[in-house]
Amino acid sequence: MKATQYFSDDYLEQCRGMTPDQVIQFLEDFRQLHGTRPSASKLISMKVPEDLLGAFKMKANLANTPYQSQIKVLMKRWVLSD
Repeated sequence: MKATQYFSDDYLEQCRGMTPDQVIQFLEDFRQLHGTRPSASKLISMKVPEDLLGAFKMKANLANTPYQSQIKVLMKRWVLSD
C-alpha cells in the first residue's frame, strides 16, 4: 500500500505562488536528489532558411553557446511564457 502524503494549507498556498521557473527548478532539484533520469530527447528535422541559421549559429558561437542548446533554451522560454 502506498503512503498518503498530506500538505498543510500554508504549504499549498506557497506553492500556488511559485513561478514556472521556480517549479522547474524544484522538479530539477528533486530529480537530481532522487537520481531519476531526465526525459528522453527526440531527434527532429526541420527546414530553416540558410541565412537565418547562419546568423543564429554565428551569434551562438559569439556567446560561446552550442546553437542547438540555445534553440532548446528558446523553446523552453516560449513554452513557459504567459
